[in-house]
Amino acid sequence: MDCPTCGFENLPGDDACEQCGTDLSSEDLPASSDILEDRLVSDQLEAVRGREPLFVSPDTPLRAAIRTMQEERASCLLVGDGRRLDGILTERNLLMRAAGRRLDGLRVRDVMSPDPVVLRSDDTVAVAIHTMAVGGFRHLPLVEDGRVVGVVTAQDVFRHILRVLDRVAGA
Repeated sequence: MDCPTCGFENLPGDDACEQCGTDLSSEDLPASSDILEDRLVSDQLEAVRGREPLFVSPDTPLRAAIRTMQEERASCLLVGDGRRLDGILTERNLLMRAAGRRLDGLRVRDVMSPDPVVLRSDDTVAVAIHTMAVGGFRHLPLVEDGRVVGVVTAQDVFRHILRVLDRVAGA
């Protein structure tokens, strides 16, 4: 990689020019080729997240949690008290861990995913897409200073992408 300051040819991946010391850490980042890519790597999750998260206690009867999900038309519930995040209960958890079982006596803690992967509000849409794809997640809690501030769903991400594409097409 050539240094933009002095023209010295450095090894690919060098963080600083060996000749003049210029910071090269951002010089080899891939350049986006279109507006959508620009937005995916710049738009923060704060602007993407949907509704406020719904919380239940780990000790909540599973039947009550399912009723809450149905009434609120929610695809997930966060498990904890709003400050501490103990887990996440998703439709997938219910299908994979509770289907076919008697619900009497089951608690949210019995089927939730403990210690979910979380992101921050200032993480980008691209980070969320990558995290969801690699982890197989459709829901990512957003945490700031140890406190849950929201949830981003795959549906939220797709809606955001569609809004961006609509703006690009209208431009």
